[in-house]
Order: sequence, then structure tokens, then C-alpha cells
Amino acid sequence: MTSLEQAVVDVFAPAFAAVAGTPADPVVRRSQHADFQIDGALPLARVLGRAPRDIAAEVLSRVGAADLIAEAVVSGPGFINVTVADGALATLVTAARADQRLGVGVTEDPETVVVDYSGPNVAKEMHVGHLRSTVIGDACARLLGWLGHRVIRVNHVGDWGTPFGMLIEHLVDLGEAVHELSLRDLDEFYQAARAKFDADEAFAARSRARVVALQSGDEATLRLWRLLVAESERHLLATYDTLGALLTSADFLGESFYNPTLAPVVEELAALGLLHDSDGAKVVFPAGQVGRDGEPLPLIVRKSDGGYGYGATDLAAIRYRTQELKATRLLYVVGSPQQRHFEMVFTTAREAGWLAPPARAAHIGFGQVLGADGRKLASRAGGTVKLAELLSEAVDRAASIVENKNPSLGTAHRAAVAHAVGIGAIKYADLSSDRIKDYVFAWDRMLATTGDTAAYLQYSYVRIQSIFRRGDVSPDASAVITIKDPAEHALALELLAFPAVVAEVAETLQFHKLTGYLQDLAGAFTTFFDRCPVLRSDAATRSSRLALCDLTARTLARSLDLLGISTPTQM
Repeated sequence: MTSLEQAVVDVFAPAFAAVAGTPADPVVRRSQHADFQIDGALPLARVLGRAPRDIAAEVLSRVGAADLIAEAVVSGPGFINVTVADGALATLVTAARADQRLGVGVTEDPETVVVDYSGPNVAKEMHVGHLRSTVIGDACARLLGWLGHRVIRVNHVGDWGTPFGMLIEHLVDLGEAVHELSLRDLDEFYQAARAKFDADEAFAARSRARVVALQSGDEATLRLWRLLVAESERHLLATYDTLGALLTSADFLGESFYNPTLAPVVEELAALGLLHDSDGAKVVFPAGQVGRDGEPLPLIVRKSDGGYGYGATDLAAIRYRTQELKATRLLYVVGSPQQRHFEMVFTTAREAGWLAPPARAAHIGFGQVLGADGRKLASRAGGTVKLAELLSEAVDRAASIVENKNPSLGTAHRAAVAHAVGIGAIKYADLSSDRIKDYVFAWDRMLATTGDTAAYLQYSYVRIQSIFRRGDVSPDASAVITIKDPAEHALALELLAFPAVVAEVAETLQFHKLTGYLQDLAGAFTTFFDRCPVLRSDAATRSSRLALCDLTARTLARSLDLLGISTPTQM
């Protein structure tokens, strides 16, 4: 289905080509002064050496009659302001409503996309630092999957390496108490092991020896390692369930998975002539990667003690994902401080031939979650905020809001709504800001039912459902939409913008573009709701406006679902 913006381009492109003597982009965008603004005359003026207003006027003279266009006028230095005809809008929005996918087609060129996200560590509880990766990564997986790509979710958990010698040795010291491990014990367990490692040299020596036993496949050591992994997985899955994340146990693919392939990766890099010695370590100097002093930066593949660095594991993962999984798009949803590391890994993988076109990789970076003081969000005691406790508080706070707003809801229904509102607030706050930037975590703002919040959008959806309940009617699938009022016109424009927004977000993975669109849609609906009576209109108008309400609700619900946010029918 052609988007409205593309339909406008199709009307004006032949006229621009005729004036330019070659194909020329009309440069169409939404406008506050009309439905669309066409800017193509300005760049064309530099090419033709003519005044942009003269070019714009000639373009208009060459545009034939078009049912799509109600008015087109030259404005300012050479813009063309375009108003779409109500009849054409009505036809397009009726067709969009008849489409189960709201005008968004399934991709004609499906890819295998690996989305690497969340990535917590074994034997540690998830904390607020894992929130953004999990929420953003989940939105990536949802959107790309809905568009028809084969999405492989990967939870690259930290389940291998030097710390596990310390953790397993502490398990050995506990003896039978290992069977009493519980969810809350994990953080205490790690801290106790760390303290013992720092204070007791004999324990530290045993821990280092235990690392060797683990890496050499000692069965007794592996059994204790599996106990830690299993207990951690239970905690992680419980948190993902509360958060409504897609991640399951089938998506866990930790660092340990790649351990058998690390030596072959090093051998292959050496055979390709990419490996160098550096103070006993084996490193790669990726092309173009230099430090502040202008010297080449090394990516450590094997450390001087014979252990493998993160670089080796990440290279092994790329090799596996492109060669075994046949992925062509690799997304790494990891904090922005890791940008240089991933640049070096991706460059090395390209030099090794493991990341050759059409395969490509992207670091989907993001900023930090800040407290009201502008510093990294911390607990009242100054420690790390546990994610499970943050989610629980969100639901509790939302429960109070829901109870005050609608005390007639039953207990179970109120709990379900509170969960949707509380978790939705956290996800929306994360996704509605430019992900590269830090954002301030503020409960009152996040849970407000007005403004740029999930609750406002959820309430907009609830308001539409209440129209159908009050009128005791269901949406008529065969209803024909007519556009007469300016508020109907504005709402139809927003509804028809959905496919273009989805296409942009699928490419950039900047989800604040989708949340911004939803705010515009909800705002247009509010104006429509205030100006255009629905249930009190004559039969034909009532049917049309109910259809606009239905399409708005479906667009809100689908968009929020792509963000991982649910839509209750009552609040």
C-alpha cells in the first residue's frame, strides 16, 4: 500500500523532472502550515541557476489535475504548500482500516537479524544498568519480527571467565549449603566470595586454580558452575516475565558457548596475518583505530597469561552468527561507552572476512539512566538499584493511581491495569528519549496521565473503548469513512503517516520517532473527540467517526505493542 507521503511524491516528481531535465527529488515533508511542504525547488535552484520561487511556480504549472490535491501554492522563498483533498484522504484511510496491518506490508527482502541484548552476569541480580539494553533490544526484536524478518534473540550472558573460579571455590567452601542458594542470596554470595578473594591469598590461589579446572572441563567444577547458571537463569526469567520481555531460556547463549571456538579464532587471525605480539599478548590492530596519541589501538584477543579477552569472544560470536546462523544484520544493544570496542571488533571481523557484505553489524548504543541529581541512578543507600525492585515499585505506584482514577475496578482487573501502566511507564520513559542521550528517571512525570507518557497513550486507547461501550456498538468493518471536519482531516493525516514512521524506525532503531508519532496521533484524536460528536451524530456520520475511532485504537495498540507496552481497556 502506497503511503500518503509517497502518493504526494508521485504527483509532483514528474513535474520536477520536466523542469530539471532529469529526475529530481521533490523533497516532501509534513508541514505546520499545510498538510505537506515541498522543498525541492531550493536545491534545484542551485543546479539550474534560477530563483527557487520561479522553479516552484513552473513545477505547479506542469502538475496536471490530481484527485489527491485540493490546493498547492508557492510560499516563502520557494516552498510549495500542499493540502490533500478530503475525498482522497477518506479513500486512503478507509483502505488503511481494511488492512489488518494498517498499511504496513511485510518486507519483500527478509533478513536473518541477530539482536544481542540484555546481557546480565551469572551470580548477580539484574540492576537498573540492564534496563535500557533489555527494553530497547526487545523493541528492536518486536518491530523487525513484525515486519517479517527472521529475528534471533541472543542473551549474551556473562557466564564464563576468571570470576567463576572465585565463585565456584566459594561454593566448595559452603559444602552442603550450596543447595540452599536462593534468588536473594546471589548478590550476597558474590560479595562474600569477592571479599574472601581480596582478603585470603590462599583462597585466591585456589580460585585461580579452579579457573583452570573449569576451562579444562573438570566435571566436578562444571557441575557447580551449572548450579550457579541455573539459579541465575531462574532469577533472570522471573525479571523478564515481570518486564514483559520476549527473552526466554532458549535465547540464553552465554560467553561459555564460544569457549571451544576461541583458539580456532586466534589461529585463523594468525593465518590471515592479522595477529601481532604485544608484551606477551596476542592483539589485532584494526585499521583506522588510533588513540589520542595517534598510535594504533590494539584489540586484545589473547592475554599474556593465555586467557582470552572480550575481543576474542565477540569475534567468535560474529563468526558463528554470520557463518552458522547466516545472519546478515547483527545488532548489539549495548551502552554507548562500548562504542570504540565494537568499532574495533567490527573492523577486525571485516578484515578477517567474517563480516562481509551483505552482512553488517551495528552498535545500538544508549545513554545512562540518571537520578534527579543528574547522576547515575542509585538507591537511597547509594548502591545499585535492583531491577526487580524498580519494577515492583512501578507497579505499586501505578496501583495507587489506578485505584484513585477508577475505584470500581475489581481487584484482579485493577492489578492487571496497574501492571500495564507501571511497566509501560518505565518502558516508555526509556524509549521516548533519543537513546543516545541520558535521561532522568522521575516517577511523577513517568506515571502522569497527561503529557509525553505511556499512561496518556493508554488512556487515549481506553477513551476510545469507552465510546464503543457507551454506545453498545462494535466497529463496522464495512464502514466507509468520510472527511468533512478539519479535525477529521487532521486525524486521518496522522493515521496515514503510520507506515512511513514504521519504515524510518525499522532503519534507524530510534524509537523516540515512534513515540513522538503516537503523541501527535493521540493529540489529533483528542481534538477530534472534543470537536466531532460520535455517538450523537446522524447514522452515516456516526458510522464514519466510529471507524476513525477504531482505526485510531488499532494504531495505538499496534504501536505500543511494538514498544512492548500493553493497552488495558479500562483505567
